[in-house]
Amino acid sequence: MSKRRTPEQWRDLVDQQRDSGLSAMQFCKQQDIGYASFCNWRKRLSEDPVSDSTGSDEAGFVDLSSLMGTSSSSGSGWNIVLSLGNGVELRLSQNG
Repeated sequence: MSKRRTPEQWRDLVDQQRDSGLSAMQFCKQQDIGYASFCNWRKRLSEDPVSDSTGSDEAGFVDLSSLMGTSSSSGSGWNIVLSLGNGVELRLSQNG
């Protein structure tokens, strides 16, 4: 039996599991919830606060100017990999 739940209902279930002291698998069995669906929603909801941040002075920028000229090899070379989540990476490179 499959029951459609709203994101708010999943948020409540995730909170209930956290407060229950039960493992996610035990909680899902007790509540008759699909374990994979629960884990998917728990992950999805844990990522939501990042996208909801507004008006913060700390935007999470990193000053990379200190990396310039620190290469031990001749010439200026740098390689930066930003891991953006969900398997997405942004790779920046500069050749001498």
